[in-house]
Amino acid sequence: MRFHFKTSYDHDIRLFPDRWTLSVYGALLVLMLVLPWIIDSFYLGEVTNVLIWAVAGLGLMLLTGQTGQVSLGHSAFMALGCYSCVIMMENGVPILLALPLAGVLTGVIGAIIALPALRLHGVYLAIFTLALAILADDVIVILSPWTGGVNGKFAPEIWIFGIEINRWANPASWYFLALGTAVVVTLLYRNLLRAPLGRAFAAVRDSEISAQAMGVDVARTKTLAFGLSCAFAGLGGALLGLFAGAFNNETFNFLISIQLLMMIIIGGLGFIHGAFLGAIVIAFLPQFLSILTDNLGSASIPGLETGVFGMLLIAFILFEPMGLYGRWLKMRTWLELFPFARRDMFRRQKTYLKTERLR
Repeated sequence: MRFHFKTSYDHDIRLFPDRWTLSVYGALLVLMLVLPWIIDSFYLGEVTNVLIWAVAGLGLMLLTGQTGQVSLGHSAFMALGCYSCVIMMENGVPILLALPLAGVLTGVIGAIIALPALRLHGVYLAIFTLALAILADDVIVILSPWTGGVNGKFAPEIWIFGIEINRWANPASWYFLALGTAVVVTLLYRNLLRAPLGRAFAAVRDSEISAQAMGVDVARTKTLAFGLSCAFAGLGGALLGLFAGAFNNETFNFLISIQLLMMIIIGGLGFIHGAFLGAIVIAFLPQFLSILTDNLGSASIPGLETGVFGMLLIAFILFEPMGLYGRWLKMRTWLELFPFARRDMFRRQKTYLKTERLR
C-alpha cells in the first residue's frame, strides 16, 4: 500500500499523486506510441475509434459526471463540430487550425444555448437537451446548402506537414491524430479539475444550495461547464465524421447521445478513466457480438446489440453504479487492505440535501 502524506494544498492538486503513478502513465503512453507496430491495421482502426469516442465521452463526463447536469443532446454538438470543421477545411483552413476552431465554435454556441436552460434540473434538463438532438436532424436538412442535407458530405483530404492522414492507406497516421487529440483533451480535463473552476463544478454537482452558500456563481458555473463540455464533444464529432469519411443528417442522430450516456455510466461516472473504459465497451462490443454470431453459424440477430447494451446498462445501474473503474477501485482497495477490508467500506452515501430531492 502507498501512503500519501500531504503537507500543503499543492500536494492535493498535483497532476500525479506520486512517482509510481507518473511512471505507470508514462509506460502506458509509450505502449500507445508503439502500438501501430504491435497490432494489425484492423485492430488499430478499432483503437482509433475508441480514442475518438473517448474524446466525445470526456465532454459529456465533464457535464454529467463532474457538474451533475444530465444531457441527452450532445449528438447535436458533435454534429456542429463535425460540419463546422469540414466546412472550414473545404475553404482552405488546415486541419490543425480547423479542428480546435470547430471545438471553440461549438463550445461558444453550447454556452449560449445553455443560458435559457440554467433553471432546469434533472429530467427537465434532459428533455430540453433531447429536443436539441431531435431538432439537429431537421436543422441539418434545412441548411442543406452548407451541410449537404440528406446527401451529406464527404470528408476532404487531410494533410499534416506533408503526411496524408488516410484511414485506409495509412491507418497509423489516423491513430496518431486521434491519440494526440485524446491526450490533449485529457490533460485539459485533468488540469481543469485541479483549478478552482473544477472545484466549483463538484460543488454544484453535490448541492447547488451549498455551492451558493460558499460563494459559487451557479449560473456562471453551469454555463462554463456546458460550453466546455460541448467544445470537447465538438472535437469528438469532428474526428468521428472525418474518420467515417462520409456523413449526413442521420449520422449524428439522438441515439449517439444515448450511447454517450451509456458509455460514461458503464465506464464510471465522474472518472476520467471511465470515459476510456466506456469507449472500449462501446467500440468493441459490436465487433465481439458480430464475431460471436459468426462463430455460432447464425445470421445477424436484429436488435441484439441494442438489447445487450440495455442489459449492461441496467446491470451496472443496479449492481455497480460506479461503473467499471469504480469496480476496479474497490478491488484495488480490497487487495491493499486485505485482510482488514470490510464490505461496509464501499456503502454508497447520499450526497444531496433533503430540499433538493425533488428537483
